[in-house]
Amino acid sequence: MTAREAYDPARHGRDTPQATFGPEVLVDRVADGRIHVITLNRPHRLNALGGGLRAALYDAWTDFRDDPTARVAILTGAGRAFSAGADLIEAAERRAAAARSEAPGPEADSEVRAQWRAATTLAEGMGVWKPVIGAINGPAVAGGFALAMQADIRVMAEDAWVGIAEARWNMGGASWMIPVTRQIGLASALELILWGDTRYDAQRCYELGWVQRVVPPDQLLPAAMEYAERMLQMAPRAVRNFKQALYRGYYMEPLVGSAYGDALEQNLAGMRDSIEGPRAFSEKRAPHFTDT
Repeated sequence: MTAREAYDPARHGRDTPQATFGPEVLVDRVADGRIHVITLNRPHRLNALGGGLRAALYDAWTDFRDDPTARVAILTGAGRAFSAGADLIEAAERRAAAARSEAPGPEADSEVRAQWRAATTLAEGMGVWKPVIGAINGPAVAGGFALAMQADIRVMAEDAWVGIAEARWNMGGASWMIPVTRQIGLASALELILWGDTRYDAQRCYELGWVQRVVPPDQLLPAAMEYAERMLQMAPRAVRNFKQALYRGYYMEPLVGSAYGDALEQNLAGMRDSIEGPRAFSEKRAPHFTDT
């Protein structure tokens, strides 16, 4: 049975390992724990980033990063939205409390901000060099778009859409918006960000190259799982090397980037997987990689 066949969306995130992250983020471990399906789980608030969701998501990413068995993650949302971004109702209440000097102390607020900054610079901020697949099931707005940006491969439901609405509500976000220009180009980034009422549907996202596949809603998780299952056939350390080289090399002068890539790949020397790969090719069989 394949990982996609073993994965039952009706049971999504309801096995016992999820309890450690709280109810706001569910994690379903599939294919003997090699695939982590991470679900934003505040459907009653369109998975808005409040109510402990940010801290729980940070913990889920930390667990994925540090789990030696985990090879690839899928990020999606429960209900009809991927994520509506900041919980504006909660933000309004917090600002009103601050005006009355009733807001939480700066230490707690600082910790949440640090976790959010790390989770919206997932590779560089948290060192998550394992591949991440975004399964965008509905609107991904503002901070929700920021989370979707962190995926390396994106699959989008036909009826999903994206937007960045901060300019409409005088909200911050300039720090995480900067990479939007390299993902969709400067002109489209300006249209999406400065005109906060702009929406890009799934087809537009596909035309921009931001999304790799657009599928009917009922095919979203199977399509994401297909990508994840294919990743299980790859050499895990080589994949981490390539992701790190591509992300960091993007900013480097070509000769510097080439030297960085050469240095990075010294970690392949002496690996059992470095013997297994060529041997499997010569024997015309699928390799069995152990990340050792």
